[in-house]
Amino acid sequence: MDQVESNPTIPVKALQEQLQKKYGVGFSIHKVFRAKAYAKIIVVGDYKKQYEVLRDYILELQSTNPDTTVKLELGDVSESNLVNCTSRCFKRIYVCLGGMKKGFKACLRDFLGLDGAHMKGPYPGLILNAVGLDSNNGIYPLAYAIIEIENCESWKWFLECLGDDLDLHAMSNFTFVSDRQKGLLQAVSQLFPCAKHRFCLRHIHENMKKQWRTKEYKDHLRDCATATTVTEFNHFMHQFSLYDKSAYEWLKSIPPQHWAKSHFTGRATTDMLLNNICEVFNGKLVDGRDKPIISCLECNKKRVGPLTPTATKIMEKNEAAATQYIAEWCGDEKYQVKGPWNDQHVVDMHERVCICRKWELIGIPCRHVISVLYNKADHGEGVHELHTYVHKVHWLQTWKTAYGYKVEPIKGRALWPRSECPMQITPPLHRNQPGRPKRKRRQSMEEKSQSKSQSQSQRSDVGPSEIHGHGPHGSGKLTRKFVSVACSKCGNKGHNSRTCKGQGGT
Repeated sequence: MDQVESNPTIPVKALQEQLQKKYGVGFSIHKVFRAKAYAKIIVVGDYKKQYEVLRDYILELQSTNPDTTVKLELGDVSESNLVNCTSRCFKRIYVCLGGMKKGFKACLRDFLGLDGAHMKGPYPGLILNAVGLDSNNGIYPLAYAIIEIENCESWKWFLECLGDDLDLHAMSNFTFVSDRQKGLLQAVSQLFPCAKHRFCLRHIHENMKKQWRTKEYKDHLRDCATATTVTEFNHFMHQFSLYDKSAYEWLKSIPPQHWAKSHFTGRATTDMLLNNICEVFNGKLVDGRDKPIISCLECNKKRVGPLTPTATKIMEKNEAAATQYIAEWCGDEKYQVKGPWNDQHVVDMHERVCICRKWELIGIPCRHVISVLYNKADHGEGVHELHTYVHKVHWLQTWKTAYGYKVEPIKGRALWPRSECPMQITPPLHRNQPGRPKRKRRQSMEEKSQSKSQSQSQRSDVGPSEIHGHGPHGSGKLTRKFVSVACSKCGNKGHNSRTCKGQGGT
């Protein structure tokens, strides 16, 4: 148990060698395999029995973390239990910890990323996550759920639970970003018709690569998406139409308010184009997706860690660039700002906007605004400190307030309060799928091409004798075919230590 608890992924062969050295007794590989499986059940938990104590876990979670929302739904009563009604099948569960709920509201950002990941254990299901941004542009997990299947109904149930916790209604001006999962678009449009829904630019590019693969298409897509004004957006879209008319028509079919900065509003105080916040959080859950339900929920409960460090870096960069600009007063708090390369913008300090829209989108003064503040200070006008022109989202005090709410630990299972509900929870129905269960994440086309190019570059750095060790067609996989093996005993090539017959004379 100690070895499995310290290293759950220890190979059976290594565990067998450790046990034989420790006890001086031989163990068969099959016996060690069964012992490891039994020890893993004790350490991690039993998949079936954890459903039986799920209500006790909920009571303990709510008692240690006040204002925590947990919603548990069970399936219909099975035909075998119509008379006794002693058990019901698990369907879905939603968890929003009280500390995370208060901290997210303190972040002052009406912005959430939505994503899902498949469970890897013996029982099917998906983990849905809602992840926000803190004041330092770091991930801030808000809520999570385990559902039976990904469709419009399950996403509506998850979003309804979120709406109750965040006091959202049909007219709420909120912003979501997602990868356009199955059923999510319909759920958001039905529950929050006034909300802004951004599409992850990376997944748009993945769909584009199915027909147009070269780097030039990616560059055109990036230029169109990162343009902050409608004029720039139209210019880059026109350039894209001249490059490839069919690709331009395909991209034009996606409304720009879902993927282009020029059509974003400043409500969310972020110009994020990717759903990386959810991808990063899902990466933290890889080890928990194949665990029993309570152990999986505990993995989700773990937190990811004048101005915040990120905002300070952006301000310092803008301050350095502002020295190359000259601001001219045009009356009524309006300024004309000129810079290198015919860069000319208009800043309205009364409305607190710049036509480049960067101040409006992310809440941090751009180089043009800082140049205007320098001009006002030079002419003796009252100018506050620079950080006061930054949105409160990026203030260090806001960051501290958000993380002032803590997630309290829970006691061991023996000390949990006992649920008085007589209905027993059973695992969801499951049919074993053919083949070995997949544990690794499926790579996208871009990731496969990158790994292939890296393997080919590594091949160019090795000798001719080592190149034969790679698989066919430049796959990058190592094989033992045509590899000259050196013996560790005699040092000669052509055989290993197990088949050595003393050819070296030592």
